[in-house]
Amino acid sequence: MPRLVVAAFYQFTRLIDPQAVRTHLAAICAEAGTSGTILVAREGLNGTIAGTRDAIDTVLAALRGVPGCAALEHKESPADSMPFHRMKVKLKREIVTMGVPDIDPNTDVGAYVEPQDWNRLISEPDVVVIDTRNDYEVAIGTFEGAVNPETAAFRDFPNWFRATYGDRPNTRFAMFCTGGIRCEKATAFLKAEGVAEVFHLKGGILKYLETMPESDSLWQGECFVFDQRTAVRHGLEPGSYDQCHACRRPISDADKASPLYEPGVSCPHCHAAYTPDQKARFGERQRQMEHAERRGYRHLGADQSRRGKTVSGAG
Repeated sequence: MPRLVVAAFYQFTRLIDPQAVRTHLAAICAEAGTSGTILVAREGLNGTIAGTRDAIDTVLAALRGVPGCAALEHKESPADSMPFHRMKVKLKREIVTMGVPDIDPNTDVGAYVEPQDWNRLISEPDVVVIDTRNDYEVAIGTFEGAVNPETAAFRDFPNWFRATYGDRPNTRFAMFCTGGIRCEKATAFLKAEGVAEVFHLKGGILKYLETMPESDSLWQGECFVFDQRTAVRHGLEPGSYDQCHACRRPISDADKASPLYEPGVSCPHCHAAYTPDQKARFGERQRQMEHAERRGYRHLGADQSRRGKTVSGAG
């Protein structure tokens, strides 16, 4: 059986002293020996961590001890090896960055839909189903018939929605994301824009893939996750994709067979995006990582994202 547990979680709540919460959680995680990332902001908590069963239980108990987080829910998946290289507990302006002031999921969000009721909702002809994730996530899997906003970052979603559906406040919208957190903000945004009927998948794609039998599923492909597993299938089994350590996009076996693919340096998705100097630096980083692995160490550079994305699996 797998020795490690991966836990993804988030909780929107108003934190009076985020710095104190960060310090407290950092100490708990260090003592428990978990790895991963926890984001702390005035609007709440968001993170994905990995560790032994006892370590995860210790940190989850500490998280639920934070004021306003007693009802924090989490999703688990197994791991045979540690999917993160270190533990980071960071202060942020937002636990998921939308960039729209005064959007508060604590006051008004869309209606939650349980995974077992999701198929029926998104099959109704008057419902517009929107995948709120980024383009590189949607590319490897999504729900049948879902609209792809083709956004590069979540902060692009508000302008996309206003331009595409801003004149349709009476439309029924159903939205989904990886773990539910982006939909909390996305549905709160739609409500603030005057949309009356907004729904979102409770627990996100991960909960759906965990609980819905594959034979009854409307999910197509795999689900991108923000750790070294890269993607998961039904039952949260590891997927078939690897990850480009230059741009952090998921890559297939066909991508790795491309002449544009060089481990740690570029892939077909990002080959033209970097200068020769950048590629030289990436190549040196890759050589350092490979040298560290041969010596039995993990090079911290492997945990850095050159795309500048927040590493979090609850999104």
